[in-house]
Amino acid sequence: MAKKKVAALEGAKMTEQGLLYNGFIIEPVVEKCDGCERAVAFEDAKYCPSYAQPDRKWKNGVCNFATHVRAEVSKDGEVKINPLKASKRAARGR
Repeated sequence: MAKKKVAALEGAKMTEQGLLYNGFIIEPVVEKCDGCERAVAFEDAKYCPSYAQPDRKWKNGVCNFATHVRAEVSKDGEVKINPLKASKRAARGR
């Protein structure tokens, strides 16, 4: 019986260095990525086709590709908003 290939990692090959996909070596996802819809199983481990080094995405806070994490609420009860996006919304009148 042939294995069903995952469309997100189409053409990926396992090498000695790791998983080779589109010319990049992709590292397996980290613990914080559990529950993310982007994580795709390939052979024995799960990989993120959006970012080659998932541990670096989590180094400075929350990964911006994470589908299982919501925006943080500050101590004042307000949601953190990117200042650039806030200024654009204000200019549009939202």
